Amino acid sequence: MAEYSSEGAVRIADDVVAVIAGLAATKTKGIAGMSGGITEGWAKRVSGKNVTRGVSVEVGQVETAIDLRVIVDYGVKIHEVSRELQQNVKEAVETMTGLSVVEVNVKVEGVGFKEEHVDLDRLVK
Repeated sequence: MAEYSSEGAVRIADDVVAVIAGLAATKTKGIAGMSGGITEGWAKRVSGKNVTRGVSVEVGQVETAIDLRVIVDYGVKIHEVSRELQQNVKEAVETMTGLSVVEVNVKVEGVGFKEEHVDLDRLVK
């Protein structure tokens, strides 16, 4: 995004939009986490660049499109969680950046299971 005025230009980097979208996604109830995928994990190791996990964005002058790869909690209604996720991400990005979010695409790549807490001290004794 580039906003021009008499004082100069304001640009919002793709990575900033990706961070906002990622944080909004992980705060959505029913989302267990983000999925990095094989390609993204490989890119991190090779380039050393901090790639935002599970979030891809395309930012134009006044609008943006966001792709999310997520893992949902076991037992949730995936379609309902996905709709809420889309709304939460859209609202967060539009509020913080002023960009118009034209689409939030969600790809559910897995189901997360909550691990039961194991008391290791009790097992050792």
